[in-house]
Amino acid sequence: MEIYKDLSSPASKQFEELLNSQLSKNKIEEGKIIEGKITKITNKYIFLFIPGLKSEPVIDVNEMKMIGFDNEIKEGATISVLLEKIEDKNGDVIVSAQKAQKIKGWNKLVKCYENNELINGKITQKTKGGVIVEHVETGSLMFCPGSQISDKPIKNIDHLIGVEQKFALIKLDMVRGNSVVSRRQVVSSNKKEDKVKILENFKVGDIIKDAVVKGYSSFGCFFEVTTPDGTLDTLCHLQEISYSRVNHPDEIFNVGEKHDLKVISIDMDKLQVGCSIKQLSPDPFEHISNYQIGSQYKVKVVKITDYGCFCELEPGLSTLLHSSEISWTKKNITPKKFFNVGDQIDCIITEIDKDKRRVAISHRLTQENPYTKLENEYPIGSDIEGVINNINEYAIYLKLGDYDIDGFLHSNDISYSGKQDEELQKYKKGDKLKVRILEIKKTDQKVRVGLKQLQKDPFDWFEQKKVNDAVTVKVISSDNKGLMVKPEGCDIEFLIKKSQIAMSASDARPSRFVGGERIDAAISELNFEKRKASFSIKLLEEIMNAKAIKEHSSPLSGKNLPFSSLSEQLDDKKKKKDTE
Repeated sequence: MEIYKDLSSPASKQFEELLNSQLSKNKIEEGKIIEGKITKITNKYIFLFIPGLKSEPVIDVNEMKMIGFDNEIKEGATISVLLEKIEDKNGDVIVSAQKAQKIKGWNKLVKCYENNELINGKITQKTKGGVIVEHVETGSLMFCPGSQISDKPIKNIDHLIGVEQKFALIKLDMVRGNSVVSRRQVVSSNKKEDKVKILENFKVGDIIKDAVVKGYSSFGCFFEVTTPDGTLDTLCHLQEISYSRVNHPDEIFNVGEKHDLKVISIDMDKLQVGCSIKQLSPDPFEHISNYQIGSQYKVKVVKITDYGCFCELEPGLSTLLHSSEISWTKKNITPKKFFNVGDQIDCIITEIDKDKRRVAISHRLTQENPYTKLENEYPIGSDIEGVINNINEYAIYLKLGDYDIDGFLHSNDISYSGKQDEELQKYKKGDKLKVRILEIKKTDQKVRVGLKQLQKDPFDWFEQKKVNDAVTVKVISSDNKGLMVKPEGCDIEFLIKKSQIAMSASDARPSRFVGGERIDAAISELNFEKRKASFSIKLLEEIMNAKAIKEHSSPLSGKNLPFSSLSEQLDDKKKKKDTE
């Protein structure tokens, strides 16, 4: 074997030049798009020659068919492929013609997007929310939202599928490789110049004759206006249709009808014309001077909502009857339970605001205030009969007499016993009660009544009593807190606390009592304003002991004890020393 050591020979230098020139022409790098020449074609595979690679890459024939290159497959042809791997684990070169085409197409889209250029595309199919568009030059698939198909609603787009047309690129996601296009921008830009010419024919205040109703929505009606320069779509807002309240345009218009319009605004930036129908006739609010606050009028109900009724004083002159002004006594009213659309009802005007073009009315003011009538016939302190119509955990509600008024009877005003839960359980719906009116609030529409006020207050038993007085009580029950007792001749129960049962702690045991015993106790607290009283057996013992000591002890008691006068002698000795 011959070893060449002389690298300076002409042959070696020529070989080096050829090698360097070949490598410089083909820079091999993974992730790059390179050109390959088809050297061989079989039923399944295509073999390529790429200078600089140690082996021939292979491409599946089906891959070429998928990208539409099946007619270009022939020996000697050159195609672009993406070099994914120079050598995999089996030593093969991995390339992809499909990915190369996708990258080339994406790069072209990016360039068009950056230069704000339109692209050619075909709508291939419908999808959720829009359509799929194929880029004619590269075959890349793009998404066109439904709102970007046209500048006006289109019910059927079948005539657009498969037709080559212009699209504008509006969004590119380079990370995900997604692109969004718009046909609407192209259509709108073509129409923009035409719209400018059409709008130049109008000025605010012009009357448009015979505009055709094209469609409507919840916020207004669309009209088509024909001019010598073309057609123009315009919107008449719901509030500009009529001075009367309109719920929906379909109540007034039908598609295809012709109506006159008045131009009220022109926006050259948005290329829009605002129109009005109601301004073609006089404003009924100009007649508001014919109506006076505080006067009663007949109104017509034209619409009912959850919060009130819209009524008309005259055609086009609307006013609101709020639900709070329907009844004196009912709260949280559902207006549709009182009135129907078309009803003629009496109301009094309570407010006229010319600046806000607002009129407020009241239906309840046409009727006598039942709270005023109740106050006149049954002033505070009067007794009245009522029927229970509702009971909750803390109060009873009664329908008072023949009035459509509910009286509020709090559980504290049922009985003097203080046992609210027990007292509430004594009553049920439908029971008749005689109660006393304690308070009437006409502005708040509230009446408070009492039941115990018709009874003698058991606390009056203490009128002739005072603190430290001894009384006889009966033990009702006992527990760890103390004794529950009731004074003889009184209907109120009181608690003698455990600490007040006896002077001696060993005797202060509630368990000594089983109930039914009659014992004496002293009044330890008495407050007529708070209706509060307390009893103490311990206090009575202290009072009795003090009385016994006072009545039976001797003034000389204790003088015969040793050193009993020692303190006196010391005091005398100290006084004598101070005088010296």
